[in-house]
Amino acid sequence: MKFVYIGKGMEITDSLKARVEKKLTKLERYFQDDVEAQIRLSQERGNRNIVEITISVGSVILRAEEVSNDMYMSIDRAVDKLNRQIRRHRTKLEKRLRAGAFEPVADEPAEAEEEAASYNLVRVKKFPVKPMHVDDAIAQMELLGHTFFLFLNEETDSMCVLYLRSDGSYGLLQPE
Repeated sequence: MKFVYIGKGMEITDSLKARVEKKLTKLERYFQDDVEAQIRLSQERGNRNIVEITISVGSVILRAEEVSNDMYMSIDRAVDKLNRQIRRHRTKLEKRLRAGAFEPVADEPAEAEEEAASYNLVRVKKFPVKPMHVDDAIAQMELLGHTFFLFLNEETDSMCVLYLRSDGSYGLLQPE
């Protein structure tokens, strides 16, 4: 597993890197050797320590974010959250994990932060879009824990938005 560290408002020490690598190497058994983990560590006012870990493998993105007053505790909780995601969706992911579908993506997800004066745009996310079926998009959305998901529909070859409705069912927005 390869590790990419991003520090915001702090310097990433060797002990922090060692803690992250020790914890994430336990998850290596699920992935191929050339998987990349992006680790974003940041400190904010009020002693808030934020850890974001993103593992992008093929069309699947595993992501965990934790906030606490101790950076090491945040790291431990984020890795535990990733482990729970993998275990919870193990039946869905097992075929992909073992069949080699978890291969590195040529264009890794890049995140940039920008602020627009009139709209207060706080964050811009860029990510690779791969064609997938609606069922795969639902599984990916559940893995991320989001209430919506943008994807390229393999059947219609158009960009679609999948969203979680208030009654627990799913909705799909697709252009005409």
